[in-house]
Amino acid sequence: MTTKNLSKTTEPEAPASEIKTARVASVDVSAPMETITLSHHLNIEGTDHLPGSKVRVPSDYARRLRRQGYVART
Repeated sequence: MTTKNLSKTTEPEAPASEIKTARVASVDVSAPMETITLSHHLNIEGTDHLPGSKVRVPSDYARRLRRQGYVART
């Protein structure tokens, strides 16, 4: 029988005040950027973002995320 090695630690989480910029391939890179707060877990281009994370995304992509319910109402 094998046991899990629980002594491994994960990478430290980024501070909640840090805002990450998400790269979205399907959106024009010259579009204005907007900061949103996520209400659900979201994977953007292979990067996981947890609920409550603040992410800078192009305004067109932010609008699409609002329609789909991914942006927290603040």
